[in-house]
Amino acid sequence: MTRTAVLALAVSAAFAQAPTHGQRPKKLVVRNVMVVEGNGTPAAGPKDIVIENGAITAIVPFDPVARSAGVTGTGRAPERPTGDAIIEGNGRYVLPGLINLHAHLQEERAFVPMPRDYVLKLWLATGITTVRDVGSTTAKTLAYREMSKKGEIAAPRIFVYPMFGRAKNEDEARARIREIKQQGADGVKFLGTYRDVLGAALDEANKLGLRSAHHIGVEETTAWDDIKFGTTSIEHWYGIPDAAFKDGVQGFPSGYNYANEADRFRWAGRIWREADEKELERVLKAMVEKGVAWDPTLDIYEAGRDLQRAQTQPAFREYLHPALEEFFAPNLANHGSYYVNWSSTDETYWKENYQIWFRALRDFERLGGTIGMGDDAGFIYQIYGFGMLRNLELHQEAGFHPLKAIQHATANGAKILGEERRLGRIRVGWAADLLVVNGNPLEDFKSLSPLKNGIEWTIKDGIAYHAPTLAANVRKMVAEARAKNGAPKTPASSGR
Repeated sequence: MTRTAVLALAVSAAFAQAPTHGQRPKKLVVRNVMVVEGNGTPAAGPKDIVIENGAITAIVPFDPVARSAGVTGTGRAPERPTGDAIIEGNGRYVLPGLINLHAHLQEERAFVPMPRDYVLKLWLATGITTVRDVGSTTAKTLAYREMSKKGEIAAPRIFVYPMFGRAKNEDEARARIREIKQQGADGVKFLGTYRDVLGAALDEANKLGLRSAHHIGVEETTAWDDIKFGTTSIEHWYGIPDAAFKDGVQGFPSGYNYANEADRFRWAGRIWREADEKELERVLKAMVEKGVAWDPTLDIYEAGRDLQRAQTQPAFREYLHPALEEFFAPNLANHGSYYVNWSSTDETYWKENYQIWFRALRDFERLGGTIGMGDDAGFIYQIYGFGMLRNLELHQEAGFHPLKAIQHATANGAKILGEERRLGRIRVGWAADLLVVNGNPLEDFKSLSPLKNGIEWTIKDGIAYHAPTLAANVRKMVAEARAKNGAPKTPASSGR
């Protein structure tokens, strides 16, 4: 490149108008970046990405030498795209926005208030541009969904899946599904449902175009019922190993009480070792054949294999809200706060549990299954957004290439939502959901963390959010809440 060309590029960068935080420029250009599309293919670049009215309208190979010389016929445009706002990437990596399939928009924990924006801004600061809310206050979340669509609040795109609740019979099940549809929901979340009720509910949901997420639990239904009735995705892992037991039930001790979460999760750490390998493969194949996806939420049970690590995460120092901290403290009255007398034996079983679980996930994808990603944060020492970033690391630990882990969190998530033609990829015509990252996430997923100022810009529907500004807003909320509530009640926020 000539000295004149270098100076021209430097002048162009100096006078480029960066986007205004929280606004959607009419035309935004993200220049000179390495693009990870989200479909499992390698990074490629440098490229310029053109965004207009919230959609990607062009992805242009960037060759400063060819452009400075006006070279044509090389497949590389001689002129750089310009816009109302420009992000100079300078070789940074760009990923699709992350899709969190198992999220809860919570404004309190155990009736202790917590700001809505604490959750929403953490999601954006950690690169989450789409969430599937699977249990919150439905009316409020539906309102927030519309506000997000209009750009009235700083928030990811929201898909609302209300809890199905309880129904005594098939008629009540169908009525409940019609009610959820009438509310304007995008889908439905099932938990603790009888087989006949689940069958009727899913039949009605599928007729009405409502997708479904099923947290099966220890109950009479298993993955075989999801395969038969047409569930969209199985959450966590419940029901999958259960469907492969030789005797049809786990070997619980005589004093086991499922309603006691200390019992429930202690023995959950032994569930995968009891599944028959051949029968498990048959279950996984059937899930693939029937299009039942799997959202494993690997992060949310990690405390079971290393409680001390879970309680002393570095993010707790500045990002753990007091309401959440109090909820995390061992207390069987709070869901997921069951770590009472947790032992090294429990951790050993959970470590083994994870290895078998990892193997099942690899087999599922090998057979052609669709794996998504959700963090279920707000429980068990997981902070909103940070749990999703930890999931990326855990999918890599499970044996997936970083490109595949990113695909689980982007393109696969879009497919599970039924939005694969507009979300989850950096592709012309798709929604402009992008992350401009300071660092190489393919080498280190920690480069996405607010602890490293990893994401510079989170772009959702063409709205540019400056991630460090969002993170600073959250730190301020936490600091003010701590000042109001006094010293932390647990060791969590100290990081010790």
